Amino acid sequence: MAKVQEERQRGELNEHVVKIKRCAAVVKGGRRFSFAAMVVVGDGNGKVGWGYGKANEVPPCVEKARKEGMRSMVEVPMDESTIPHQVIGEFGAARVVLVPASPGTGVIAGAAVRAVCEAAGIHDILTKSFGSNNPVSLVKATIAGLKQLRPRMEVERLRGVTLS
Repeated sequence: MAKVQEERQRGELNEHVVKIKRCAAVVKGGRRFSFAAMVVVGDGNGKVGWGYGKANEVPPCVEKARKEGMRSMVEVPMDESTIPHQVIGEFGAARVVLVPASPGTGVIAGAAVRAVCEAAGIHDILTKSFGSNNPVSLVKATIAGLKQLRPRMEVERLRGVTLS
């Protein structure tokens, strides 16, 4: 089960299945398969989270991951349809550079980073990933980068200056 890109609407939440992995355990009677799913959940309005679920069949593991994603949601500060400033997110060997873009640019990103940005409601952004190309690590690095973002008002208040 290669990369599965799936999107569903649950109430007001968007859900993207980023990756489904199949694991085989060799037992006396043959192989026993289990599955692990990575799901990104967002409201499309500045909140996004990720979840990782494991089960013996695909639907239960996707459901577990979705529930975990709903519990792990974080707030993403946004400037209209993009992010307030450039940021680098890191997790393990994965590094993701997130750069704000002008309106109409769209989401320029790979599958894993795109899932996070679209779930968060970011419509214009430039991204580049370095190091690992593991979708699980890229999702975690992207969310780590989004957690570092600060809105313009907060930066002005902390610095005691007015930014143009």
